[in-house]
Amino acid sequence: MKFLFGICLLLLYIIGGSRLFAQEAGNVFKKSNFYSAMAGNNEDALNEQLSLLKTISITEKSAYEGALLMKKASMAGSAKKKLNLFKEGQKKLEAVLQKDSTNVEFRFLRLMIQEHAPGRLGYKGELEKDKLYIKNNFKKLPPVVQEAALNYSKDSKILKSADL
Repeated sequence: MKFLFGICLLLLYIIGGSRLFAQEAGNVFKKSNFYSAMAGNNEDALNEQLSLLKTISITEKSAYEGALLMKKASMAGSAKKKLNLFKEGQKKLEAVLQKDSTNVEFRFLRLMIQEHAPGRLGYKGELEKDKLYIKNNFKKLPPVVQEAALNYSKDSKILKSADL
């Protein structure tokens, strides 16, 4: 009986330790890291977040991937690659928004992309609606997303800190 108990404890230690190692290795999605990558212009940070999203299962995964891909498009080499990345990301984010248009965070992601998307892509049609929705529902966002929105509003031409 003691032997069996010892084996169970050993297994729990191993499982717990592997989770701890995975967290130390960076296999934990943190919205603060995601929004830092979105705010910067570091392609490696975007790729890191995209790679991380491939290894985890969260409900917001497609929205985050879509936003990252569209942001990454601005850094791609050729015009064709830029367009392909943008369209791939747009498909993901818009599919999520079609299923849940009331998600304030997803609307914030779209607003960030729309504001900086070149006009010829035709992806600016929901800017005012998203701004108004975010303004009216800001308090429903998790604190880390509220902080990201406030930081974003400092340089935004469409979303001002007074709106939040």
